Amino acid sequence: MIEGELGAFLRNRREATSPESVGLRSGTRRRTPGLRRSELATLAGVSVDYLIHIEQGRDTNPSSQVLASLADALRLSEDEMSHLRLLTVVGRGPELCPTQHPAARTVRPPVKALLDQLEPAPAVVLNHLSDVLAWTEGYDRLARPLGLLDAEQPNLVAYAFTDERARAAYPDWDDIAADMAAALHAEQRGPDDDARTFATHLGEVAGARFTDVWAQVSVTARRTGVHAVAHPDVGVLRLAFEILDLPDPDRQRLVVFLPADEATATGLDRLAGRAPGQLRAVSPA
Repeated sequence: MIEGELGAFLRNRREATSPESVGLRSGTRRRTPGLRRSELATLAGVSVDYLIHIEQGRDTNPSSQVLASLADALRLSEDEMSHLRLLTVVGRGPELCPTQHPAARTVRPPVKALLDQLEPAPAVVLNHLSDVLAWTEGYDRLARPLGLLDAEQPNLVAYAFTDERARAAYPDWDDIAADMAAALHAEQRGPDDDARTFATHLGEVAGARFTDVWAQVSVTARRTGVHAVAHPDVGVLRLAFEILDLPDPDRQRLVVFLPADEATATGLDRLAGRAPGQLRAVSPA
């Protein structure tokens, strides 16, 4: 667990909560985003000093009653409540955590056959850590020139946060980094889980580049959207992505990329050495 993660999570949600959303007047002279500590403390029925202790990581084991009051005051969503419960369980020891099952690191033959059917579209199978397990030739043409597949065990999150080429490869790096961190957030299942260990390792290796995003990120990972990739041969590509979870306990997901506009469709066709029109643009909506 990244040190102070429970406090950082609550502080982030406090700063993201508008006064109006909890029935308070915003006023005109606010030097802090979202709620003030004093406002949240009043809403939750705790002292400001105790809230400061929690947010600063000096109290990592608040009572369930206090956490419930803070969650209610912050109007946390179901996903945010689930994440708060996980952080609480982690802080109280592994004996309270669900049993962990090892994730499959190999791709089942039917999934590989499915990948073959997706050519020439870029598609990739990832595990819960975003290790790249299998991919189409279309994905190879897209990713290899960016350095995404250089490592012996390619990992998309590690590339985004530790490879200096990532910011040039991703024009919308902030959005992509947030999506990747959110996906890793969602995969944590206990203090001994390898997703949590991996997040801690990234914090040590990448420093603030990772921990700042980790502290601010939404705990709800996007399953669809558009990402931009700057390819050295065909320029900026706008790729609509769809994420499909494979059956548990594999803890794997299939990610398919399709052109989000005609220029991207033409660019992908050029990479594949095909006549224009093989891959048709799709509406991101």
